[in-house]
Parts: sequence; C-alpha cells; structure tokens
Amino acid sequence: MAPKLSIQNASFGYNGNDLVWKDINIDVQERDCLCMLGPNGSGKTTLLNCINGTFPLRSGCITINGKDIKSYSIVELARTIGIVFQEHSAPFPYSSLEVVRMGRTPYLGMFETPSRQDTELAYGIMKDLGIAHLASKSYTHISGGERQMVLIARTLCQEPEIILFDEPTSHLDFKNQAMVLRTIKKLSQNGMTIVMTSHFPNHVWKIGTHVAMLGFNGMVAQGRVDAVMTEEYLTETYSVDVKIFEAGSETAKTRYCEPAFE
Repeated sequence: MAPKLSIQNASFGYNGNDLVWKDINIDVQERDCLCMLGPNGSGKTTLLNCINGTFPLRSGCITINGKDIKSYSIVELARTIGIVFQEHSAPFPYSSLEVVRMGRTPYLGMFETPSRQDTELAYGIMKDLGIAHLASKSYTHISGGERQMVLIARTLCQEPEIILFDEPTSHLDFKNQAMVLRTIKKLSQNGMTIVMTSHFPNHVWKIGTHVAMLGFNGMVAQGRVDAVMTEEYLTETYSVDVKIFEAGSETAKTRYCEPAFE
C-alpha cells in the first residue's frame, strides 16, 4: 500500500548553515498515528514545518498521496494538512466559535465570508468534541486546555486528510493532557492520519501506532511502537539512561519509562 505521507532522503538547514538533520526517511500510512520523540533542538518542529510546506527542504522530497508537496498550491495544501501548534494567541477577542470557523478559510474566496453552512459545520464539530458550551465564550478568556480543544476543532473544520500536532500537551495540566490525548486517539481510531511531536515518551504508549525517534545525529529508530519503544533506543535518543517499567495485570498492562537515577 502506498503511504499517505512519505518523507524521502530529506535534509534541512537554516540559511545555508549546518544541517539540522539529514537523510530522513519516514512513511506514514493512512490512519497511522506517528509520534515523533527527541530532545530539544533535534528538529522535530522543523520537520513538521517542512511537512506543512512552511520550510523548504535542502534536499529530498515530501509527498502526500504520491504527489510532491511542492506541486500543491497553498490552498490545496491547506485543505490537505491541518496543524495544531503548541501555542496560539488570538489578536482580537473572537468567540471560540469564530476561531473554529476560521478553519473554513481555505474554502472561501478572497472577499467571501463564512456561510451559514460553515457556521453549522463549525458548531457541529465543537459539539462532537464536547466543547459546544464554549461557542459563545471569548477565546482569550478560556483555559489553556479549552483553547487547545478549540484549535483542534478549528483544524478539523479545514477537513484535512492529515493533522500535525506540535507538542499538543506541553503547557497543559494533568487533566487537560488526558482530555487532549483522548481526543487525538479518537481521531486516529476514526481514520484520521496523525503526526505528533511530544516531549512525553509515555504518551506514545497511550495513543501511538508508530514512533520515530530523532537524536542530534539524525534518526535513531522508527517503526511500530512495540518494536521501537525500548530502553536502548530511548537511551540513545535522549542521551540519558532510560528504564521501562510495567504495571497492571497480564490482560491490562501499562508501560511507562523514566530516566534512571542512581
């Protein structure tokens, strides 16, 4: 089966400087949830920006449905890929429903305004995500977890084929992390193709089908979660001794990892 998203022999560097990473090869199949792990500065967010078409590769190519993203128009790419960033600040106190409805922008003409159908779609998505009660509330006056859910709703309003999540739980408390992770897992189970960066390796066992580990020397390992989430690969990726533990019964085991302390 041809991959939904394919990154082939990709290299990237800023302004002619040394490469951030090189020779990256990743295939993401439709319905996969690929989690990218790695230390700060390893280039995870940069890779998302390359997939999104924001940054041009130094070499190699990225294809979606077998088509090089360089041949997509800006509008075509916006209808194909949605991205949920770590942080977002609205310059004006839009209502949460208005922020979600902004996801329809790739489908509007230059002077066209959202239709009643666009508004109904936006509200329906908020209802499906369990955040319809936020529709009339100012986006600037809701909590961080609620804002992240609104951004997910906005991205779904684009009706993309792939969603990129850039550390979606990095600024959230324990409860809101769980809420966002459950939503991402549900999206994956419902057929959405997802690529997500994270600073929390334990989240991979919760929602990932595949994992890619980036270190400072490039790709450490990639593949199915059960094959790649090992102490050896995690230790190499983070340059710290990592131990994996298991808890629970034989039928309901939970795995988690921690840095080893002497």
